[in-house]
Amino acid sequence: MFKDKVVLITGGSSGIGMATALLFAENRANIIITYKSNKKGAQEVINKIQKMGQKALAIKADLIKEKNAKKVVDRVVKMFGRIDILVNNAGRYIDGDEWNLDSNTWIKSLKQNLVSVMNMSKYAIFVFQKQGRGIIINIASQHAISGQADAISYGAAKAGVINITQSYSKLLAPFGGRANSVSPSAANTGYWLTAPKEELEERLSQTTNGKLVEPIEIAEKIVFLASDEAKNINGQNFLIE
Repeated sequence: MFKDKVVLITGGSSGIGMATALLFAENRANIIITYKSNKKGAQEVINKIQKMGQKALAIKADLIKEKNAKKVVDRVVKMFGRIDILVNNAGRYIDGDEWNLDSNTWIKSLKQNLVSVMNMSKYAIFVFQKQGRGIIINIASQHAISGQADAISYGAAKAGVINITQSYSKLLAPFGGRANSVSPSAANTGYWLTAPKEELEERLSQTTNGKLVEPIEIAEKIVFLASDEAKNINGQNFLIE
């Protein structure tokens, strides 16, 4: 389905990013992942992809810094000649993200979850414009739609991700590019692997089927949105429960 396509996935060393990288590789894409500190996890992903017979590369980068985002995109283009698909997955919940905390926490969360996406997208879009093609898929959150008092800036940042996705979709459309986002509910990765039992049980009681979303379920939606089957889908956000 994606034979020899070049897919760049941020935050690809674990969880949703890892599942997405492996699923694209199974569909014969060449994969580049970024990671911030999980070198071991990144290497495990690369090894698995290379065993599938696909090219793979892991790049350590803090994408909050614009210069690092540019370096990542430049390096990928230099090595592979192009970028076909960008998956902006990197981001995380900042502990203590309550409604009444100081603004430094909120700013940190906005940088982690929104500014990093804007940095990567900016330089990828420069490449897409030259190529005359390109796809962006952003990972938002259910909190972006519903809001959450104990994840207030996280939800606001992810709402921003949905908004800029819609903006990018208009920017990319004239030359056949697309941008969409997915908004998972609580997933079986990251924060929810170590969340307090009471909080987890409360969260599960609010879900449709009483369980966490598996990373592979999110990866499947991402891969679909990047495929030709979704060629007429642009500027949309998909909730996943």
